[in-house]
Amino acid sequence: MGGCFSGDVRGGKEAVGGGGSGMGRGPAAAGHGGANEAVDHFFQGHGLRGLYTPLELSFSAAKLRNMDALSKSDPMLVIYAKKDGRLEEIGRTEVILNSLEPLWITKAMINYQFEMVQPLVFKVYDIDTKYHNTPVKMLNLAQQDFLGEACCNLSEIVTKFNHSLTLNLRSGSGHALLSTMTVHAEETSSSRMAVEMTFHCQNLENKDTFSLSDPFLRVSRLSENSAAILYDNPLLVECFDFDDSGNHELIGSLQTTISQLENLYNSKTGANFYSNKGQKKMKGQLFLNKFHEKVQHTFLDYISSGFELNFMVAVDFTASNGDPRTPQSLHYIDPSGRPNSYQQVRSCLTCLRYSLRLKAFLLNHLMYQAILGVALAGPTLFGPVVTKAAEIANHAVQYSNNKYFVLLIITDGVITDVQETKDAIVRASDLPLSILIVGVGTADFTQMRCGTVTVVQSLLEELPGQSLEYMRTRDIKPLPPSTPRRPLILLLLPSCEAAPRSTGSS
Repeated sequence: MGGCFSGDVRGGKEAVGGGGSGMGRGPAAAGHGGANEAVDHFFQGHGLRGLYTPLELSFSAAKLRNMDALSKSDPMLVIYAKKDGRLEEIGRTEVILNSLEPLWITKAMINYQFEMVQPLVFKVYDIDTKYHNTPVKMLNLAQQDFLGEACCNLSEIVTKFNHSLTLNLRSGSGHALLSTMTVHAEETSSSRMAVEMTFHCQNLENKDTFSLSDPFLRVSRLSENSAAILYDNPLLVECFDFDDSGNHELIGSLQTTISQLENLYNSKTGANFYSNKGQKKMKGQLFLNKFHEKVQHTFLDYISSGFELNFMVAVDFTASNGDPRTPQSLHYIDPSGRPNSYQQVRSCLTCLRYSLRLKAFLLNHLMYQAILGVALAGPTLFGPVVTKAAEIANHAVQYSNNKYFVLLIITDGVITDVQETKDAIVRASDLPLSILIVGVGTADFTQMRCGTVTVVQSLLEELPGQSLEYMRTRDIKPLPPSTPRRPLILLLLPSCEAAPRSTGSS
């Protein structure tokens, strides 16, 4: 998930929003005009190209309103697609601290379809300081200061000569503001090759009077090129001295290419920075500690090679669901066959596209069998369920790294062991496990919402990205073609709060 950042100065990463992840790289992109990986795989397998042009949108803004008294605004951009009069969120950028001229790093992936009108809406928010450690997906936008919005059609961007469009922001009431934002579209490359580099600098000019500079690097592309390997595309490498106020001072910059950076690494030599106007050669130099080419495998690569997506379900059988013998109960089995609230969760399962749709009937059948054999009890405890799922995932890791787990918790009520649940999630954070919470009924689910986006929507969007992040950070590769393939597995976990009917618990 993308993240907000605290005020520390570790490498200046927070200042430029360097921790945010790209948006629209999983199902989110498919659902909001992005590439459908399975369809794209079909077209490419037949030597064809999809009926769209994949684009990467980048964003910047200028002259934003300052909403903070002792510092500058901390802006974040939210991107929407307008469909049938409704706004569907495509994604959010990272938060840039103390800046009225933000240049966001996080990109948005979207498909340009020539035959369609694709309205886009952009909204800028100032994120309150107390939310700086909250992941951007979890931010409630109603609690942030609104800085302005703009709208356009995607075709207006791509038909510009340089594929860049500058828009004036407007207030919530429609009044024009002095603020502007710029959207740049670039056709994405189909190459799966990526280059991982690690830099260090020497002999940098000191910009601080009573201490040493706090340098960080920013690498930007100077031109667009959709070549498979971008070795000759010019890059701009800038070195800044970090400042808490957001007024980062340029130490030096240089222009280079991927090919030249590879030569620097192989020769173990450095490249000199130049002054702001590029006229004066400086003593400061840029070196590479690491230059590594690697293939970026996709979610479909792992699934099609035989990786297992294991699905675990925990069902809430607490007393707050009501007596299952009465029509008011969320567990009521209607003789007419009308599904109850829990059975309707199968609509959620159909969103998990990889072979899980066939399991929905099985889940409903097992829930029906379970309700006949338990007495509804309480309270609602998630901690033991998360811990059990983590134990299963941890056990699997000991023997194989080709499994990923999804825990689905279906519940009607407020979590009563919030801290224990948080601790269990933290302990499981290093495991191949994603957690999905689906709320049924009319109880309070405010603790389970990501702003205006429910947890189920958020996780379904990010599940491929989460599993890919786990695989890539551990250098786990898809199985070779000769490896026997196994079907996806559906595991069911009964809720820890359910008591056998014979005990008489209530």
